[in-house]
Amino acid sequence: MLKTGGFRGFEVAIHEPGIALITFNQPERLNGMGQPMKRDLVETLTQAQMDDRVRVVLFTGQGRAFSAGDDISGHRAAFDQQALVPDIPGGHQNAIGTYEGLRVLSQTVNSAIRNLDKLSIAAINGVAIQTGLSLALACDFRIAAESARLGSATLRFGLLPDEGGQFLLVQLIGVAKTMDFLMRKRIVPAAEALELGLVHEVVPDAELMDRSMALARELAQGPQVSMRLLKRSVYNAAEMTWSHALDEIAAKTAISDHHPDAREGVRAFQEKRAPKFNVWLESPPAE
Repeated sequence: MLKTGGFRGFEVAIHEPGIALITFNQPERLNGMGQPMKRDLVETLTQAQMDDRVRVVLFTGQGRAFSAGDDISGHRAAFDQQALVPDIPGGHQNAIGTYEGLRVLSQTVNSAIRNLDKLSIAAINGVAIQTGLSLALACDFRIAAESARLGSATLRFGLLPDEGGQFLLVQLIGVAKTMDFLMRKRIVPAAEALELGLVHEVVPDAELMDRSMALARELAQGPQVSMRLLKRSVYNAAEMTWSHALDEIAAKTAISDHHPDAREGVRAFQEKRAPKFNVWLESPPAE
């Protein structure tokens, strides 16, 4: 079951119908991220994946930032909230430590988002830089407030987009635009981010959460089994050949075609009414 409440750097709440809202809650630090926060985020996403109450995961931030990236201030954040998992020390004491820390502690956040079968949304309320940008890009949908600004800008510090940002950018906007975006250390306003293809929609600041929750409700009310299979198939298709993609979608269709949601969808069409999907989620779990 997904634990709700305050954790290290974020808080979790569940809204009907099955929307897990994760809010980064360190506005005084521009919601900068450190290892304790990342460790707890991965655990939260693992719980969300396995909790049938959760259909959609929605991320946002408090204050002026979605997340300004890794906290490089040199001052370790002090948390009053409970820890979901214990800290693991180390990560940058030497070259191999950096490699292992990235692979095991940092990159796992975006991998956990991409590996979620359930759909995810980033409601980008302010700046989304470096780690904050890559986390938003790992989500399936991105809605930005008009005042939001997005960029990697790691080269401003002589650093690399080491949590998958380069891969996600290439998938979304292509090699040429990614090269320009990263090498020129660009931080773009929301309107330009929309033109580039970094976000799906830009809305007035005051409407960000209403619009994001409306999208979350729309997605949560759709046929969850087919949507989760389709999400995985779309991401797989980006890295497959034509013949492999055909075989992959056929295997998933063998599941979705025989699910009650498919029978309900066809029956609703024949009866000229709105379908009632996800009855299986409304049944109490078996003991």
